Amino acid sequence: MQSQDTARPTLATPKKVFVGLSGGVDSATSAALLKEAGFDVTGVFIKVWQPDWIECTWREDRQDAMRVAAHLGIPFVTLDLEKEYKKEVIDYMIAEYKAGRTPNPDVMCNQHVKFGAFYEWAMKEGADFVATGHYARIDTNDTKMRIITNNTNGANGPYILCAGKDSNKDQSYFLWTLKQEQLGHVLFPVGNIEKPEVRKLAEKYKLPNAAKKDSQGLCFIGKVDVKEFLSHYVESENGRVLDANGKVIGHHPGALFFTIGERHGFTITDKTPNDLPYFVTSKGVRTNTITVGTKMDGSISTNEKISTRLSNINWIGDVPVIGKSLKARSRYRQPLQDMEITSLNASHAEVRFKKLQDTLTPGQSLVIYDGEICVGGGVIEE
Repeated sequence: MQSQDTARPTLATPKKVFVGLSGGVDSATSAALLKEAGFDVTGVFIKVWQPDWIECTWREDRQDAMRVAAHLGIPFVTLDLEKEYKKEVIDYMIAEYKAGRTPNPDVMCNQHVKFGAFYEWAMKEGADFVATGHYARIDTNDTKMRIITNNTNGANGPYILCAGKDSNKDQSYFLWTLKQEQLGHVLFPVGNIEKPEVRKLAEKYKLPNAAKKDSQGLCFIGKVDVKEFLSHYVESENGRVLDANGKVIGHHPGALFFTIGERHGFTITDKTPNDLPYFVTSKGVRTNTITVGTKMDGSISTNEKISTRLSNINWIGDVPVIGKSLKARSRYRQPLQDMEITSLNASHAEVRFKKLQDTLTPGQSLVIYDGEICVGGGVIEE
């Protein structure tokens, strides 16, 4: 099994690749690596919807992306995907919160925008590949060495999605919806590189954004408090915070805004200086209440589960064998948890963990791994 390697000799017939230039250093370095490897590179800035009450950041990001393209001497395109982003990411997120679930907008952004509308547009424009600055890797089971610069329309598959080399930056969790046919046309140039080395490469290539800080927050929109964002679109009222016995011990701005396991955003009024941190153990959307507890008082166990059901499942390669020992995570940076699939069909799967889990939140993604290979995943149900 061999991974993508952009450090190959230049191409006799350059392959055409559209790189999603976000304005950040990861995508900029990706473009530089691809150009050095001999690809015919075009930089694409994806313009998405932003609410008018948020300080506009896309123009600054687009300017940074344009500077990178100019510095590298590659064509630059602005692709307007406002409608797609608003419908598939924002509207979906709001609807899920209204229904009492906790969605994962970054997963939806990758599925419907970066590897949805952007990918489809690029293929129609004659691209051989699309590339992004994700920290993930694409390998193949082919017994022969896979040399991406000689890859023709994904002829060497089947492809495997793997965790990025830098475990602190690995983003395979957000990519579980990718399809086998897409992976033959996708490149992750920095996936086999650790973040400090990416910074060094950016300096080596003298990229104008080499020192730019990493973006945080909602996909594309940037650093914004989710509760504040939702407050503009979801009606809510202050509600009661309850302990495990049903006693009122505080208040919160709206039960819809909270995720199981969350530690912040609510106020405890009945407390002592020696209180341990409280976690949300359950929420009542109809009653507009949240119940909290500490790990020490045992109340967190009301939310602990040994198994769960997944919907909207996607297997990137072969369908996993029922009963095989696998690992999974239900939050981005959660340590991998031992589990197995106990039953599955075309649209659903039942999974069972070796240990009780307290972060299985309806609407979130459960992403499944076999070693470093991302097998696929699904959306956690009630």
